[in-house]
Amino acid sequence: MHLNPYGEHAVTLAADLTNRPPESTEELVTRCVESGLVVDFPVSDHDLSEVLAILDRWTLIVDTTAEEARAEQINLMLAKASAYPRMTNHANDGWHLHYRDDQHSLAGVLEALISMGTALHLVGRGMHRLSRCTLAECNVIYVDTSRNGRQRYCSPRCANRDAVRRHRAR
Repeated sequence: MHLNPYGEHAVTLAADLTNRPPESTEELVTRCVESGLVVDFPVSDHDLSEVLAILDRWTLIVDTTAEEARAEQINLMLAKASAYPRMTNHANDGWHLHYRDDQHSLAGVLEALISMGTALHLVGRGMHRLSRCTLAECNVIYVDTSRNGRQRYCSPRCANRDAVRRHRAR
C-alpha cells in the first residue's frame, strides 16, 4: 500500500532534477525510476524538453517567497497538470491515488507529480519549506524536511563553510 506517492519524494525529485538537469531522455527516465516512479506509459524524446520547461516553472515557485504568490503559482501548475483523484493499482504494487489522467506522457506525469507533491509538502510542513541555499555562492534548491523546519543550507558542507566564514570575519 502506498500512503502518499505525491509527498516528499516528488518534491525532492523536482529539486534533484532542477539542480542537476538531465541531459538525455534516457537519463531522465533512469533518474525517475531510481526515485521510485513506475514508468508504464509512453516516453519520447520530446518529454525531456517539456520536463525542463516544467522545472523552469517550478523554479518560479521556489523563488517566490511570499505565501500568497507562492500558492497562486502552485495553483496554476495544479490546474494545468492535475485531474480528479482516482484509485489505481496499475503496477500491481498496491493501491494508491493518482491525481492525473491515466494516459500521459512522462512530462505530463511528472508535472502532476511535482505540482501535487509540492502542494502537499508546503501545506503539510509549511509554506517556507522550499528554498535555495543561504550560502552566497551556492544556488542549490533544497526541500526542508528537517524536524524543526529551519533549514537554511542545502547541505552540512555549505552550513559549515558559512560558519567558518562568519567565525573568521569576527
